[in-house]
Amino acid sequence: MNLLHLKYAVETEKAGSINKAAENLYIGQPNLSRAIKELEASLGITIFARSTKGMTVTPEGEEFLRSARKILAEIDSLESMYKSGVKIKQKFSISVPRACYISEAFARFSRSLDRESPAELFYNETNTMNVIKNILENDYKLGIIRYAEDHDMYFREMLNGKNIVHELVAEFSYVLIMSEKHPLAECEDIRYEDLKPYIEVSHADPFISSMPACAVKKSELPDDIDKKIFIFERASQFDLLSENTDTFMWVSLASQELLERYGLVLKKCSDNRRIYKDVLIYRKDYHLTDLDRCFITELCRSKRQYISN
Repeated sequence: MNLLHLKYAVETEKAGSINKAAENLYIGQPNLSRAIKELEASLGITIFARSTKGMTVTPEGEEFLRSARKILAEIDSLESMYKSGVKIKQKFSISVPRACYISEAFARFSRSLDRESPAELFYNETNTMNVIKNILENDYKLGIIRYAEDHDMYFREMLNGKNIVHELVAEFSYVLIMSEKHPLAECEDIRYEDLKPYIEVSHADPFISSMPACAVKKSELPDDIDKKIFIFERASQFDLLSENTDTFMWVSLASQELLERYGLVLKKCSDNRRIYKDVLIYRKDYHLTDLDRCFITELCRSKRQYISN
């Protein structure tokens, strides 16, 4: 089997007959027919069923042709990529927790792209286990996971077992974010007890699903708030915090620009001493690109600006 045989088979399916395919390929019909039979013999399958009414693709042939089309498409893509004068597409993908300092790093990074070259960037905000799944199964190249310091050994062992590189980005404690008009906005010291009358805004998918629920809850922030609103994306969370002055949220810090844009303030809670970690991950067999390194530089810059270790 060779690439020419793949092209012959795909064209024959597309044309619907040996004669028409031979005409499209500019070869003799006997030569094409012989090449198809040689291909079938080498694979040990029948790709086309022949009858007086013509040719039809067999179930085995459908499976083979599906793979053949993918292979030929990849080859066409490679040829186009390296043709003289054609710019190589800039590609970048990362899956992360919802964090202002990370999204700001991504925004800065996006400004560094070559304006003359095509680009394809993916930025996905989700929970920790989905980040890991995206790295292992969904072809994301970089990820950042977040977990409580209590779970450090669990994640180190799990990531090592999956051949995933892990590098610490930041350590921090959550702070409160709320409207500048919130009843607690002027308080010097906020305690857990002070938060009970108010509404907590939470990420809708925060938990580490592969760990026992009891272990997860023990390492999360107090769960005695009886009024919660769960939202997936951050813009709606900030709108809600701004418009409903009875709401609050736990965050890893935010820029002054964002706070001013939404009329929000950050407040420390003296009861909260739990440490969280943000960790950069990628597969061991993956080699960081120049774009990856550029993003990591912006990430470290953003972290230094907003998170003090």
